[in-house]
Amino acid sequence: MCLAVPALVTELLPDNMAKISLDGVSMTISVALVKNVAVGDYVIVHVGYALSKVDPDEARRTLDLLDEARGVPLAVGAAR
Repeated sequence: MCLAVPALVTELLPDNMAKISLDGVSMTISVALVKNVAVGDYVIVHVGYALSKVDPDEARRTLDLLDEARGVPLAVGAAR
């Protein structure tokens, strides 16, 4: 299963790269696939690439749901 998550763009770098903040961790990603990315935008990130921009309210809702899900223990051996 793949998971793409929203992250806040904190700095634009040369060569279509940007720094993002994801759960308090700063990472460098490629923003080559998304037009007009700016500091303060939220982007959906998967394997080091921004895939699209996302509305800040939607990003917050998604991050809240991910936080909630982390509090639920994984069911080992459960049917999927």
